[in-house]
Amino acid sequence: MDPLVLGALVALCTITVLFSGVSVALGLLIVSGGFLVAFDGMRSLELMPELFFGHLNSFALLSIPMFIIMGASIASTRAGADLYEALERWLTRIPGGLVISNLGACALFAAMSGSSPATCAAIGKMGIPEMRKRGYPDGVAAGSIAAGGTLGILIPPSITMIVYGIATETSIGRLFLAGVIPGILLVSLFMAWALYSTWKSGNAEVLTAGTYTWRQKFEILPRVVPFLLIILGVLYAMYGGIATPSETAAIGALLCIVVAMVIYRLWSPAALWVILRDSTRESVMILFIIAAAGVFSYMLSSLFITQSIAEWIGTLDVNRWVLMGAINVFLLIAGFFLPPVAVILMAAPILLPILTVAGFDPIWFAVVLTINLEIGLISPPVGLNLYVINGIAPEISLKTILWGSLPFVGCMVLAIILLCIFPDLATWLPDYVMGTAV
Repeated sequence: MDPLVLGALVALCTITVLFSGVSVALGLLIVSGGFLVAFDGMRSLELMPELFFGHLNSFALLSIPMFIIMGASIASTRAGADLYEALERWLTRIPGGLVISNLGACALFAAMSGSSPATCAAIGKMGIPEMRKRGYPDGVAAGSIAAGGTLGILIPPSITMIVYGIATETSIGRLFLAGVIPGILLVSLFMAWALYSTWKSGNAEVLTAGTYTWRQKFEILPRVVPFLLIILGVLYAMYGGIATPSETAAIGALLCIVVAMVIYRLWSPAALWVILRDSTRESVMILFIIAAAGVFSYMLSSLFITQSIAEWIGTLDVNRWVLMGAINVFLLIAGFFLPPVAVILMAAPILLPILTVAGFDPIWFAVVLTINLEIGLISPPVGLNLYVINGIAPEISLKTILWGSLPFVGCMVLAIILLCIFPDLATWLPDYVMGTAV
């Protein structure tokens, strides 16, 4: 069978299996095993255990559960609420300071926790009722939190970037740095739209808020500054050459647990058990997908599907930006239905050779890919963040949340366009800090 036809058949079978309701990891193993047996015989199954566990034999993978523990220890406390209150008190005199506070809190909490649903829940529980009470439109209140929650997979430290780095053998340090400026750009675009739509609503009074004393501003800082210092310390240790990403993640996880115990009195064994239990579940899920995706990649390569697709793309007489547009559409559709980790692990083996042939920078593409996957988090039919917001603010209809989030999808699309026009937005900082990649 022609490898391209076989590739289309694999894609069809993969979509069918994943839509059947089985887990992503199990679905990838079923498809991989089925095609290996069909074309290489039963003996190919003997390789699957070795391939499965071989893809977990990497020291870099230790950073995933460690960063997840960091996020879980922060998400289990009032850190999100305190972060929101701190920003509100310091930014309240700025026109539209409340919506800026919410988006800023989402960006910082997303960076600390790395979880979009956790960010939506932690910031939204306080931010949405407060914005509605002050007169902000429901769409702005819900949409800004839903969109702000997506920043967790872009702003470092990001689990998604770690997975991309492992899947493509790209420097995780460079990937973290590549997400900084685009992350700031996205936050700025979100803030600009939120302020404009609030002003357009005609209620100018909501752009002002009450005042806080200097004492009230400073008394909240000791509850949030330690967590921010830990994040900055982790990044400094990583880029200062003091430790590897896995080592810094381990220290960061330990310090976050200690700070949670000291500041938020998280002493009970039951509370600590919940952190470790939830972290273990999420870590195992991600590692299971990584291992299954490794088997899936081997199947694609052994059947010459990956190589044939890359070769076919290379022979097409199309502008490379037309090709990039098609890839973006593919990622956008995939992000509607699958979690970011699964999309990266399934698509990276196929897309990376194509990108290399077309002359695109893998570091730059990681940011473009991540923003595409962010769009999927606030877009139907899955749109996980939309349902989280609806769960914590049931008085706001899902339709209102959806329409409120669509302009922020437009901001993400604009960010992708700006990255295509000015790729240095993603590549300048990694090159400046770590030197130009050879």
